[in-house]
Amino acid sequence: MLAVFRKMTASCVTRTIPPRRRESPFSSWSFVGILLVAPMLLLPSTTDACDAPPRFNTMKIKGNPPTSYNPGDKVEYECRLGFRIIVPPLPTSTVCQADNTWTPTLQEACTRKSCPQPPDPINGQKEGSFEYGSELRFSCNEGYYLLGSPVLRCEISSGNTVAWNDEPPRCEKILCQPPKQIANGTYSNSHKDTFEYSEVVTYSCNPSSGPDKYSLIGESKLICIGQNKWSSDPPECKVVRCPYLTLTNGVLVSGFANKYYYKAEVELACNQGFSLEGSRTIVCGANGTWEPAIPKCVPVLAPPSTKPPILSTSGLTSTSFSTKPPTSSVPGHPTPTGEPPSTALGAGMIILIVICVLGGCSLVIFIIFVFLKKKKKGKSEVSASYSTCQNILQTPAEPTL
Repeated sequence: MLAVFRKMTASCVTRTIPPRRRESPFSSWSFVGILLVAPMLLLPSTTDACDAPPRFNTMKIKGNPPTSYNPGDKVEYECRLGFRIIVPPLPTSTVCQADNTWTPTLQEACTRKSCPQPPDPINGQKEGSFEYGSELRFSCNEGYYLLGSPVLRCEISSGNTVAWNDEPPRCEKILCQPPKQIANGTYSNSHKDTFEYSEVVTYSCNPSSGPDKYSLIGESKLICIGQNKWSSDPPECKVVRCPYLTLTNGVLVSGFANKYYYKAEVELACNQGFSLEGSRTIVCGANGTWEPAIPKCVPVLAPPSTKPPILSTSGLTSTSFSTKPPTSSVPGHPTPTGEPPSTALGAGMIILIVICVLGGCSLVIFIIFVFLKKKKKGKSEVSASYSTCQNILQTPAEPTL
């Protein structure tokens, strides 16, 4: 057996290998670790620092407070301006504890300061509080007025003290200067230099030198109601005359006079068939005119009647009748326009009536004449006739063969 040997040739071929990816510094396990740690970071961490100490309305921390407080730090409080320590005093300091709390727990330990109490004014009184920040009000009795500020305020004075912002007022008696003089008039007690509270002066007018008198326009009495203050302005004296009244279709009921001066009052009314339009009573005003305006008398319009009209039959006789249409006697009711039924008799009817009357009269006369003629005959004839008639009646009838 022969052995066969093959020659084998080896060759190398260069192959390109793709670059390896760069490994991230954070592996997948690192990402998982971050997810597990993140919630723990969000949880509140326990520190050794205390929260800021409490704040109070009447107290403040002494000095400049630090930005943070550690266990063992102490905080001192003092009263604010206008306040003082309460008696008996309360704790005013607290300490930061290891459990982040402040001990002891504090409360308001200061109260407001008070201003000096002023006395009540003579003839007056005061009302309010004396504490810092409060107001005190003053008033006077009747007949007196307040001289000074009516309200005092308790405020901070020099340093840390409190005091009133002004001096207390006082009450003075009310007096009035004399009121003004007026033309053509005067007032009572005009010789006085001053008038006391509630004192009254009365004005009046002087007699007039002309044909018309003066009228007092305004308030006749003035009262002193305040310091140099009267209840109203002075009046005036002047001639005020209103025109004479004329009311067409009307009359004057009351207030008759030859001349009508200021405040003259009259009452008016209208004649029958007229209605008053305006005020029934009017007054002579300060400007010489009637107030309110003079009324008017206007005709009264009757409302239409719901009843049927009453026809007029005046002027008719037994033999003649009016052929005009009837008129209504009801005021406000229209006259009928239709032609009324005729009531006149015809000529033939009149002639017939006359013939009947004449014929009847002739018949009656004829009967009376016949009756009188027969009466003139003797009674014998009447008796004979009566006997004959009687014999005839008594003669028996012959038998018939």
